[in-house]
Amino acid sequence: MSTNNFANIRIVLVGTTHPGNIGGAARAMKNMGLSRLYLVAPKEYPSDKAVWRSAGATDVLDSAVVVETLDEAIGGCSLVVGTSARERRIPWPLLDPRECGESVWVEAGHHEVAIVFGREDRGLTNEELHKCNYHVHIPANEEYSSLNLATAVQVICYEVRMAFLKAIEGKTLPGHTWDMPPADSSAVENYYEHLEQTLAELGFLDPENPKQTMTRLRRMYNRVRMDQMELNILRGVLTAMQNYVYYTNKVVGKLGISSGIDALREAAKAEDKPSNS
Repeated sequence: MSTNNFANIRIVLVGTTHPGNIGGAARAMKNMGLSRLYLVAPKEYPSDKAVWRSAGATDVLDSAVVVETLDEAIGGCSLVVGTSARERRIPWPLLDPRECGESVWVEAGHHEVAIVFGREDRGLTNEELHKCNYHVHIPANEEYSSLNLATAVQVICYEVRMAFLKAIEGKTLPGHTWDMPPADSSAVENYYEHLEQTLAELGFLDPENPKQTMTRLRRMYNRVRMDQMELNILRGVLTAMQNYVYYTNKVVGKLGISSGIDALREAAKAEDKPSNS
């Protein structure tokens, strides 16, 4: 088993308030063999406090990628796991840290993977968690469950390393093979935008009051983990639906008749009638 998997794993910290936690996370990563750190809109960075807390893991800090949005941080990743400290009203596919480590390690052998950590005081927002294929929850003591950000990073990175050690000893099952690579996060986000737009055009979704429709659809598709070909097919279906709505509405405007397939038939009949001239 190659160690190149490590190069495909990103640790993403979102909206970090205290720079010392960034340094602590960098130290935790280097302890476990990871090096790719992404920072989404950190409050204070670069910082001497981060360097001091890194305890020598300055190479991780020096190569850190700083971006403004989570979409930028997870762009190109085909597996995104978000850390969640609490139950959600609409539950998401959930992993424990050990399952997370094993899944991340296996999939990192084939494509880019991101593990996303939220803000110190409130974690990840629901919108950010909706961009994740899975959530991971660290089952800490219920009477004192608050974990420091760097500590949470240490726990998850440790499980990734344990998965690596098991793999080189041949103690894990081989990764699931598929005929097409999984769709990456950017392509999936584009699909969700296309889907929401199409549902609105069909009158199925009210943009002013969407309720939880898109959240539940996101959960369903994230659970399925679409590959590139499947995503292209679904985008084609949405485009065909949009074309149908567009052309039937044109017929309605021209002939003043009800929309739908009957409108198309009437339009075809009108075009087939011989001209009197």
